[in-house]
Amino acid sequence: MGKTAIYPGFFDPFTNGHLEIVRKASEIFDRVWIVIGVNSDKHRSFPADRMAESICKTLSHENISNCEVVIWEGLVAEFARLQGTAYMIRGLRNNMDYNYEENIAAVNKLINPELEYVYFRSNNIAVSSTMVKELHGYGKDVSAYVPKEVLTLLE
Repeated sequence: MGKTAIYPGFFDPFTNGHLEIVRKASEIFDRVWIVIGVNSDKHRSFPADRMAESICKTLSHENISNCEVVIWEGLVAEFARLQGTAYMIRGLRNNMDYNYEENIAAVNKLINPELEYVYFRSNNIAVSSTMVKELHGYGKDVSAYVPKEVLTLLE
């Protein structure tokens, strides 16, 4: 079956930073699940199903064929268990990201003790979904920060 991993996130929107992490993970793992999480406490700016379509188009355009995009309304640690994967991919921009991720990792290990985290460093620490949404909200050009398939959704 090979090594599989999950890369969960809210991806609202999916940025070039996220794509960078997907590229790195897809080179190491045989299969990567990109899991768009649904959180009832968070309001999405862009519908999850439309973002999933945009991510799929991006993967196709980038010739990344070993990744699958899904929308999940439960705990990601449970998704990992159901898919039989023990690896969770996370991207890190700085030490604040690391501390945040380590807290979440501890909780996920309580739910799924088999789960191991694999961290990838981001090459562009300034890019975030929050930054893209804010710039976009002020009418600024965000084409340098998101894949063109996602930019089409934003417009």
